[in-house]
Amino acid sequence: MMDNKPEECSVCYNDYDDNQLRPRTLPCGHTFCSQCIDNAIKNGQLTCPSCRGQHAATAATQFPISYGMEALVRKLKNIQETQEKTVPAKKKFRSMLQEQKSSISSLIKSCEKVLSQLGEYRGQLGDWKTHHLQLQDRLYALVEQNKSAMKLLELEDTSVVDMTTQGEEGKTQLQAMLGNLDTVNTLQEVDTTIDTADECSTKIKDWLEKCQELFPDVKTVHTSVKVQETTREALEMTTTETGATADPVHLGDSASSIMDKVQEITLEIPQKQLTVEDLRRMREPVKRLVEAGRVLAVQEDQDCHRSARLTLQDGQLYLHPLPRQPTPAHAHTLQESEVVGVLDPSCTLAFLDLGWAGSTRGRVTIRLTPDTPLARQFVLLCTGQRGHTYRNTKLLRVWNKGQPWECVVGGDYESNDGCGGAPLLPDLQGQYRESAQAGAVLAWGELGGPWSAQFAITTWDHQDGRQLRNVFGDVVSGLDVVRAAVNHSDIREVTVVDCGVVLPL
Repeated sequence: MMDNKPEECSVCYNDYDDNQLRPRTLPCGHTFCSQCIDNAIKNGQLTCPSCRGQHAATAATQFPISYGMEALVRKLKNIQETQEKTVPAKKKFRSMLQEQKSSISSLIKSCEKVLSQLGEYRGQLGDWKTHHLQLQDRLYALVEQNKSAMKLLELEDTSVVDMTTQGEEGKTQLQAMLGNLDTVNTLQEVDTTIDTADECSTKIKDWLEKCQELFPDVKTVHTSVKVQETTREALEMTTTETGATADPVHLGDSASSIMDKVQEITLEIPQKQLTVEDLRRMREPVKRLVEAGRVLAVQEDQDCHRSARLTLQDGQLYLHPLPRQPTPAHAHTLQESEVVGVLDPSCTLAFLDLGWAGSTRGRVTIRLTPDTPLARQFVLLCTGQRGHTYRNTKLLRVWNKGQPWECVVGGDYESNDGCGGAPLLPDLQGQYRESAQAGAVLAWGELGGPWSAQFAITTWDHQDGRQLRNVFGDVVSGLDVVRAAVNHSDIREVTVVDCGVVLPL
């Protein structure tokens, strides 16, 4: 594969410099920075990161500096500096027009987005009005409250219509102005057109800000939803208490879209406790709750209250570990035992999110060997059902780095120094697989020993016929993340940022 960035080392991705990162060429012809070459030297041998060729070496200084590469880097930098300094007047003129066109196009998109939100919001308002009329026909004891809610909706609807008309007119003006910018020929026409465009742009920006400030009206939405819900409850419970005078909800993020804020208001209204069946159906209201982080799996006893997040990503539902924390007031909950109960021992998927240098680098998904003690223990430590978890643990070491049978080791949930990781199950003996494939997940310590919760993940296929024992899983995605962690300068800086299991719902 051709390197699109010759000025940087293909191992650490840092630009070559005149100090520790000087480019040096190996006998096999591949070039890397001095620092990466030093890091790769083990026991007097260097394995080329590109071709895996073996070279005898004790220090990077044994390999010649690539002066040609340094000259190429200097030339590239000079070309870049020259291009940045040489900007013809004609290019500046076109840049001004293009910048103005880009600004107007961006405003048109914002205008269309808000208009779409207004249309959707108006449709929602219409639905709510219809619901209120239906309720009014069924239960006359709540007519006055329904009428009050209707008045608020009508006022809000009128405001939406007025703002929609203004937005449509502003959008038309912007589109006309965009066409005018394509036809200007003289500097005088450019100045005049840009001044007019700025005036139109200012009006639309004011309109966009006003829409954010006005919509949705918290009192209107909150009252409408509460009257609907309490009216239905009244029909079932034969009571006229509506609770429609509840305190309004505070909207913290003014940059949210109109419908996002509508959803925020409606989600503040208490709902029933969710069930696993609700998760299986994943209807739109439940989906919005999960995406908003409002659905938790809880585990409670006399001395401890713990709750685990459920998240939705790329159509997959994930269960995260159970930290000690009180359940938020507006959370929608399920019993953690019920959620874990849906796991299928024959095809359980677990995940580890690895991170270093202050950010999460990727997710490693592992398919566990069906119904084995090590697989069950791995699930317990990914979900934290017994208090201990792999989350916030460090990777411990890289075994045979750059050599056959290279693997990364982790799983010390007790001390993070490689001396802990006691078993959670009394008997870990079982029928385990053997494997020589990259991505095999296996026990690192002796089964039943003090390190029995530690695990290893292999990074390369092996062709010498030997097999690794006590394999209880395979990486199905994210092996590139594991390999990147192996190549990090200090493996003990790599952290399991998060972990959990995939719910088969």
